[in-house]
Formats: sequence, C-alpha cells, structure tokens
Amino acid sequence: SELMKIALVMALAAYYDWLPVKLKSRPLWVLLPVVLIMLPVYLVLTQPDLGTAILLVTVGGLIMFLAGVHWAYFAVVVTAGVGLVTAVLKSRGTPWQLLEDYQYRRIDTFIDPSSDPLGAGYHITQSKIALGSGGWTGRGFMQGTQSQLNFLPEKHTDFIFTTLAEELGFLGAASLLALYALIILFCIISALQQRDRFSSLLTLGLASNFFLYFAVNMSMVMGLAPVVGVPLPLVSYGGSAMLVLMIGFGLVQSAHVHRPR
Repeated sequence: SELMKIALVMALAAYYDWLPVKLKSRPLWVLLPVVLIMLPVYLVLTQPDLGTAILLVTVGGLIMFLAGVHWAYFAVVVTAGVGLVTAVLKSRGTPWQLLEDYQYRRIDTFIDPSSDPLGAGYHITQSKIALGSGGWTGRGFMQGTQSQLNFLPEKHTDFIFTTLAEELGFLGAASLLALYALIILFCIISALQQRDRFSSLLTLGLASNFFLYFAVNMSMVMGLAPVVGVPLPLVSYGGSAMLVLMIGFGLVQSAHVHRPR
C-alpha cells in the first residue's frame, strides 16, 4: 500500500500528460482516472487500511484538480462523500456495516476521548497531556514524563510528534513545521519551473502526498482527526514508509535536475 502512493501519482501524472487539454473535463476522460484511483483504494480498504485509502483518494483528487478538471466534478464528489459518511454512520450495528468495529471506536474516541480514557481514548488522552506539558521550550531532551515513563503508546511511530512537542516544546514543533514548509515550497517552485505536464504534476502530487502525511499525523495526535495510523514523515520509525518517501524525494529531485533551463 505504501508503494501505491508513488505509483498512483506517477500514473495520474502520465495520464494527464498524455491526454489533450481539451479532453480533460469530458465525462469519459474523467471516469478513467477515477477508476484508476478507486481500484487501489478498494484493495487497500480490504486490508483494511483506512488511513492509506484516505490519502490515496485525496492525493488522486488533488492531482485531478491540479490538472484542470472542472470544479463541478469535485462538487459531485463532495456531495457523494457527505452521503457516504452518513451511510457509514447509519450502518453501524447493521448486517451491512461498512466499517470494522475498531474503526467505529476510533470515531467515537475522536468525538469524545473521555468516554473511554483507559481504553480506546487512552492514546489521544495521553497525547494531549504530553502536548500540553511541553510548553514553549519543552521539558528537555529525553526528559518527557509521558513518553519516557511509557504513558504514551507508539511514541516512536505514529505519536512521535507528541514526544517531540513534549521534550522540545512549541518552538521545537514549530521548527519541524518550518522545515516541512521549506520542502513543500521547494516542490512548488520546482513544479512551476517545469515545462512538461508530467514533471509538474508528478512534483506537485508527491508534494501533496508529503503534506498529507504530516498534516494528518499532526491532526491525529492533537485530536483534530481520528487516529488512522499515518506516520510522521522523516521522523517516525518505519521501513516501508521511509523507503517510499525517499523514492518520492528522488523523483522530485530528478524532475528538478532535468528541468529545461
């Protein structure tokens, strides 16, 4: 599923590079990339891996938008999304339940973590405590109480931003955000300098993928989004996610180096 994040961006970039501009908003030519997006999304959902599926749909939609697909299609998608969310919530406890039980518990925890502070809400409760205790400058490296005393689960993977914020404080967390912003800015500038649609869409698509990684992760640990298991790029411990991220950066660098001068 991690490699699909790169493959989908490359496939959509190649598709819109091949497709004549005048056809990009024709229904048939809009349907093809939608199918291209939904096939891997379906396979990922069967694992099940809701976090990756959400990232794939979002990145795919962003590339279609950047390619110039008419906004009316996105309005239809948003409307359908609202209907899908309603169906997901209404299906709970029925024979045709659309999500797994643990995924519904994540939604419950997102809405009210205090409803189960020692169970499903434990992660986010401890995460908020750690974030708040860091203050402006943090407790000091390796001095965080929530992380070092093992109150905070998954402190080296999905919740590593919480550990960083507790030990280095708001200033440390803001510094990490600034570094992420510089990477995104480089990608945008590089994409604007490209002369072919493939390189431009590839760079912007990979930048969007990178942005969604840290945006979803940070929102998750701050309680602004349900816990979906998305790592923090370049910081979280992990093999496949880091490998895919490095492949993406390599593609961006290659497109930048070979851009017309």
